[in-house]
Amino acid sequence: MTNRRWAVGARDPWQEVTVDGVTLAYNDEGAGLPIVCLHAIGHGAGDFTALLDRWRGRHRVIALDWPGQGRSRPDRVPACATRYTQLLAGLLDALEVPPAVLLGNSIGGAVAIRYAAANPGRVQALVLENPGGLAPTGDVLARSGLAAMARFFAAGARGARWFPAAFAGYYRLCVLQRQAAAAHRQRIVAAASELAPLLLAAWRSFGDPAEDLRALAPAVTCPVLFAWARRDQFVQLRRSRDAMRRFPAGRLETFPAGHAPHLETPEAFAAATERFLAEVAPPASMRHAALGST
Repeated sequence: MTNRRWAVGARDPWQEVTVDGVTLAYNDEGAGLPIVCLHAIGHGAGDFTALLDRWRGRHRVIALDWPGQGRSRPDRVPACATRYTQLLAGLLDALEVPPAVLLGNSIGGAVAIRYAAANPGRVQALVLENPGGLAPTGDVLARSGLAAMARFFAAGARGARWFPAAFAGYYRLCVLQRQAAAAHRQRIVAAASELAPLLLAAWRSFGDPAEDLRALAPAVTCPVLFAWARRDQFVQLRRSRDAMRRFPAGRLETFPAGHAPHLETPEAFAAATERFLAEVAPPASMRHAALGST
């Protein structure tokens, strides 16, 4: 039987690469400035299909499925941003990707921050949608919220009969709220029970001190666009602002969305990202023209 999680994974024809024993599926289309798209936990490369279609005439767009999501095989290591950063590094090396723009949502944004801090010469810019790792997790509010979500996904992993309906409500009210993302939301919700163990591991990792990225912010010297879904009740803008101010070249745009502006407000997100890229990573033809005029 076809895995339901494939419905949000890399589209056909996808490609595969094995990194540290994990077979990762990905799409790699177009030519030009590389834009590497990193999805939220429980999602897949299919999150970025519309952006791939929009940009592949101008850019090389790469979108991968994290382990156990989309069409990628499971990993022997529990899901967390630290592990995903290792896999991203291996994938970029295997594909010989030149310095790129990393576009990351949620845990994908956390991965982008960690990779950029460690590899400044490999990253031209970051586009971060509600990235993890920037809000404090040691206070009572954060600890209680993380524990509650871990219990929720633990019930799903045990096969609780009520979990699929509750997961559907959670996604509709808290994650992909806007009608533009309704079809995508339905595909993710259909895989609720299949994804629950992975989501449990990820939510447990979010409270790990090793996943706190606030100290890395000053080391991310490339331009950064924070594209924030301001209705997000879990990755809240107000709790992340202090860390965001530590990025040397960060800027903020907000969107009336729940967690993923590129899915919920796609036109506004794409336009904002294109303005940002035109400024910080203009096409080679524009750079050559500017050099010739001096």
